[in-house]
Amino acid sequence: MSRAGSDEEVVAATQAWLERDVIGLNLCPFARAVSDAGRIRYFVSRAETGEGLRTDLVSELRILETLDPAKVDTTLLIHPSVFGDFPDYNDFLGVAEAAVEELGFAGVFQIASFHPTYRFAGTAPEDVTNRTNRSPYPMLHILREASIARAVAGHPDAAGIPARNIETLRRLGAALTPAVPPLSPRPGPAPRP
Repeated sequence: MSRAGSDEEVVAATQAWLERDVIGLNLCPFARAVSDAGRIRYFVSRAETGEGLRTDLVSELRILETLDPAKVDTTLLIHPSVFGDFPDYNDFLGVAEAAVEELGFAGVFQIASFHPTYRFAGTAPEDVTNRTNRSPYPMLHILREASIARAVAGHPDAAGIPARNIETLRRLGAALTPAVPPLSPRPGPAPRP
């Protein structure tokens, strides 16, 4: 078991974050429906290298392709043992996008990124607006593009969501529950003896 805890503990912390931040603060108005319907697949990767994570990502993309969207619409690929450092994680996103392309899934799936120390370009590390993409562990969110298109088409102002999120987080500021991280020990491999 890694320092991050068992798979069950990692999933429980991720679900708590999803309920508290993503759904509770309405950062993603589309998340509640798929969460309430149990249509989110949680997969904990125990990869400790970028190559291992890419292998798990390819596997999860292929699995999601075979699943009925009415039963499993999206996957959170949580990887607590690799890319605990945000710049390394951010660099890996290019590898992840290339895997989507190489498998012929461009236009079928897209990847959203979440990390405990997520930082948008041009923001200070402590800027509260980074919290929109901060999660208890590094993770890749695999989304079906068709589902996104349907959700956006049914929302009265999908283009305004990012601005509302920034406004919400700035308004709440210090009143927010303690920010992630950490819900658990810092992600990353255990120190060598």
